[in-house]
This record gives sequence, C-alpha cells and structure tokens, in this order.
Amino acid sequence: MTDLNEYECEMLDVMLEAFGVPDSLTRRQILELFDHDEAAAFAMVQALIREDLVVASGSYGEFELPEKLILKPKGEKFLKDGGFTRRYQQEQQRTNEVGGTLAKLQQQNMKLQNERLANQSQVIDLQKKAAAMRMQLYISWALIVIALLIGYFIGRK
Repeated sequence: MTDLNEYECEMLDVMLEAFGVPDSLTRRQILELFDHDEAAAFAMVQALIREDLVVASGSYGEFELPEKLILKPKGEKFLKDGGFTRRYQQEQQRTNEVGGTLAKLQQQNMKLQNERLANQSQVIDLQKKAAAMRMQLYISWALIVIALLIGYFIGRK
C-alpha cells in the first residue's frame, strides 16, 4: 500500500464506487473513468487485483485491460470502511507518530549522552581525589619511617 500516493488512492476509491448494481465494470467503462488512458487504467486495475478486491474475467493479454471486472464482497466492505483514501490517511498518521516517537527518542538520547558526560567528568574528579589521597598516605608512611629511623639513631647514642 505504501507505493500508492494520495491521488492514486482517490482514483482507486472512485473506481470502486463506479461499480454499479451488477457489481461489475466493462473494459469500456474502465477506460472512460481514466479518459482512455489505458496505462493508468491498467495500473489501477492491477492494484485492485493485488488487493484482492476484484476479479478479472474475459479474455485479455498480459498487459491489457480485462473485458470485465467483478467486485468482490470484500471490495464493497473495504469501500464502506473508507477505502484506499482512509488507509492512506491512517498510514500518514502512523508515519507522523513514528516521527514523533523518533524525536522523543533523539531527545532522550541527547539527555542520556549529557548525563554520561557529566558522570564521566565526576569519575575523573573522584579518580584525581583518590590519587591525591594515596599520595598523602605514601608521604605519611614515609614521614613515619623517617621519624622511626631518627628515633632509633637518637636512642642509640
């Protein structure tokens, strides 16, 4: 469905609405709907067949319009539910929701990256403090050893 644009969806809905009481369209009627543009008509017919909303009958070549299209009950129900236009609009809304979710995720990602950087700088500060305290401990032990040696030599005399 995502390969259809809004205009094509509207055309497919118009085509589905054109099915009359016998629930069928002839090749001539289909061509009239598309101002005798057989390529456009063929593409729209293929879309309806692909969606399994109509059945083609009559002899036709691989790239020609069928003699008759018959609307399936599924096609009638699909049209009553809003048809291709409604489906297209729902997909557009879904795309916006995903885009909104993407923006939220990007904001959350930036927030988490900022938090990570703040935590990294805090870790670096704590490591520096720990190194400074370790150095103070070594100096304290060295002073204690020196004091003991001085006391030993003074006590020996």
